[in-house]
Amino acid sequence: MNFDQGVHDERDLLSRMTETMACRGPDASGTWTDVHVALGHRRLSVIDIEGGRQPMAAEEGGRSLACLTYSGEVYNFRELRKELISRGHRFRTRSDTEVVLRGHLEWGEGLVDRLNGMFAYAVWDAVHQELLLVRDRMGIKPLYYFPLDDGVVFGSEPKAILPHPNVPRRIGEDGLREVLEMVKTPGQAVFSGMSEVRPGEIVRVRRGGLTRRTYWALEAREHGDDLDTTIATVRSLLEDVVDRQLVADVPLCSLLSGGLDSSAITALAAKGLGDTPVRSFSVDFADHGTGFRGDSIHGSPDAPFARDLVRHVGAEHSEVILNSGELADPGLRAAVVRATDLPPTYWGDMWPSLYLLFQEIRKESTVALSGESADEVFGGYPWFHTPEAVNASTFPWLASPTKALFDGQGLFEPSLLDKLDMRAFLRDSYSQAVSEAPVLPGESPLERRMRQLTYVNLTRFNQALLDRKDRMSMAVGLEVRVPFCDHRLVDYVYSVPWSMKTFDGKEKSLLRAAVADLLPDSVVKRVKSPYPTTQDPGYELALRGEMARVLEDPGSPVVPLLDTAAVRTLLESPLGDTSRKYERMGLETVLGLNSWLVSYSVALDL
Repeated sequence: MNFDQGVHDERDLLSRMTETMACRGPDASGTWTDVHVALGHRRLSVIDIEGGRQPMAAEEGGRSLACLTYSGEVYNFRELRKELISRGHRFRTRSDTEVVLRGHLEWGEGLVDRLNGMFAYAVWDAVHQELLLVRDRMGIKPLYYFPLDDGVVFGSEPKAILPHPNVPRRIGEDGLREVLEMVKTPGQAVFSGMSEVRPGEIVRVRRGGLTRRTYWALEAREHGDDLDTTIATVRSLLEDVVDRQLVADVPLCSLLSGGLDSSAITALAAKGLGDTPVRSFSVDFADHGTGFRGDSIHGSPDAPFARDLVRHVGAEHSEVILNSGELADPGLRAAVVRATDLPPTYWGDMWPSLYLLFQEIRKESTVALSGESADEVFGGYPWFHTPEAVNASTFPWLASPTKALFDGQGLFEPSLLDKLDMRAFLRDSYSQAVSEAPVLPGESPLERRMRQLTYVNLTRFNQALLDRKDRMSMAVGLEVRVPFCDHRLVDYVYSVPWSMKTFDGKEKSLLRAAVADLLPDSVVKRVKSPYPTTQDPGYELALRGEMARVLEDPGSPVVPLLDTAAVRTLLESPLGDTSRKYERMGLETVLGLNSWLVSYSVALDL
């Protein structure tokens, strides 16, 4: 978008930028230009496959009123469509896209207060000569932008912005801090000068410049419902949320781990579909069934619990079995980097395993329902229930004993970490997050503290999870919906006192009570176990081999950042040394960073 010059001569650039999004939209492509703005779109067809093509423009008397490029789903589009028809609007399609476009013409930016869904969109308002960039309340769908002196460049992912000649491929100290630490600062895009539209935010671009407005944020309210009413309200909300998210004109399924969260969504979907069996998928690793070793984080394998749920609800289920040797493949790592536009550092082998899982699911389904975010909403993570983490003066997932899971800094040069002052970065980031948290006057110190931790998890940890989910799924053309991120549910549960959220002394007490009648007893009683990781020592052996090759290559851009002595010590240590259990996270961090620096030609400003 350029206010000082026309954009008609930029069609080739627009096409190149649009094509970078082919992974997110494999079904159709389109562009639209006006005097000052050029919009491109790649479409994943889910609702009204023929009619929902984009960019979508509204005209009157041969004059353009507005044009929209939109990603995601609005789940209450049918109700909004009826209301807009009653106000005189005429529709050419059955799509939710046209509802958003017509809704903007009717309500302007006030439309966002009416939308229920996951979405990121840009609308050029030709009447008011302004561009609006809008992101959903929970940040389920991504949206990035790079301000220019005379306008803005934007896209669903950085890869759509980077082809522009005025956008540098550089990263400074702030960006590297984000890469190396398990902290996702709202609005931070890692690339220098680039920003991400924050969840619940509208960015307005006019000739006079760029402004931002938060249209939604969590609020702390007095909770007047008793326990039985609260449980019933959670159940009612969940049923409505899942029913809305079952709407699709393409094959739909659920992601099933056998844990409480995914089992609840799968059971509710089965209930909502009636006589049509719900399709479900789970993931496991070869030999996990016989060779699984429980630890303090992963207490039990998923497969037995997933099978119990499948039998209980009559799902049509598939188990995707991954070969651990594939996870360390450099080609797969390169695909993950292309999908994220960033180095896949923390999370380790979860990045490639999710990519492979979604790739398999996409062969049979286009839309999947996920149990993501229930732990943030209902308080399910171990660090909600470990005093050491609850009372820590940092992000709870970075407090012992879970810190090792997200610490990939052990192989970097200490002087680099000192220069970046990672401790100060963490301290400032955490202080900023806690200061934002809305609390209630007069609540007890424990209630205040748990409300703060819930806010920090929802706005920091959850954002990293949602980003990982979105990039790995959309990279293969799969849309993943997140019922637990419905803003009505999140808003209601946030105001519920912690004592009520843990009324029976267990994690996620409210959720467990709300859906217990839909689940087998084994799932109801199962203790939280996170997404599985491979326990195959061959995976780390492959990582070590690749690390050795990187170290020997004088052109490897990551090597100057490393403590090479520490790297060599690790490579020479016995494989499977339990005292070095989590040091493979360091290998994954280094290899991911090196792959990114190479493939994206990123310059470091340090």
